[in-house]
Amino acid sequence: MLNGNHSNVTEFILTGFPGLHQEYQGLASAVLFLVYFLTLIGNGTVFCLFATDRNLHKPMYYIILNLSTCDILFSTTTLPKIISKYWFQSGTISFTACFVQMYFVHYLGSVNSFILFLMALDRYLAICYPLRYTLILKNSTIYILSITFWVVANGAPLMIVIRAYPLPYCASNIINHCYCDHIGITMLACTDRAPYGFPAFVFAMITLLGPLAFIIFSYCSIIIAVLKIADSQGRRKSLSTCSTQLIVIALYYLPRCFVYLASNVGIKFSTDIRVVIVMLYSLSPPMINPLIYCLRAKDMKDTHSTVKVSSKPVG
Repeated sequence: MLNGNHSNVTEFILTGFPGLHQEYQGLASAVLFLVYFLTLIGNGTVFCLFATDRNLHKPMYYIILNLSTCDILFSTTTLPKIISKYWFQSGTISFTACFVQMYFVHYLGSVNSFILFLMALDRYLAICYPLRYTLILKNSTIYILSITFWVVANGAPLMIVIRAYPLPYCASNIINHCYCDHIGITMLACTDRAPYGFPAFVFAMITLLGPLAFIIFSYCSIIIAVLKIADSQGRRKSLSTCSTQLIVIALYYLPRCFVYLASNVGIKFSTDIRVVIVMLYSLSPPMINPLIYCLRAKDMKDTHSTVKVSSKPVG
């Protein structure tokens, strides 16, 4: 460890939900385990449907596949450790493991934001430029864009981890959260946090607001294009193709924007409330997204129905 002579911390302690009474810890762990289980089952179902039906091998579903991959990895990065805390009273995490977890938390959050950008791009081209859609957004284009986003998203999280790792940590080693993140860790450093916190804040804003700006632009353009459709049934059909993506985007962005806005206008939350809000907007979308797609996306719904019929015994 760099600057090891200046650091007395060899491990961190995750408090989870700080104000949670011991009698409710079993219930909390059961709920978290259920969330993790449903996330794996739901996103695993998306993979199975995609693998068993070539009709789903279209740009939109390759984007969904990226989203499911990101959701599984994020939940696997964050949930097992906090579940083990309440099941086995194992709330400690080693110094290096905490930074590894921090890296993946911010990296997968960045990837998720870029995937939602790609999702908005898909609907924008499909509705605003329908005749050019198949020429512009081919499967090969999605491959290239997806790989690019997974690679590019690696840069900033790696930078903030490299800068935070050698800081002197010689005070408290208690992180009031369910997982390691940049704010939670660097607040424990025995040095001025500003030179490290500000670049991380800028990175978060670019990652969050950059894709969000395009998403807002794309859906404003979509609404304008849909209003120009004379047929009311055609308008409804066009809007219905966007409703699934809008729900997923809202689940990801609205709580985050609320938390950032509240913190900047002086609204303060208790530690317990803050942790609960962060956990809700971090872990709810990975669990809910597959349900939204499997129920609302027509091709997936038809595939699911076909699988159910073919699985029934003959006679």
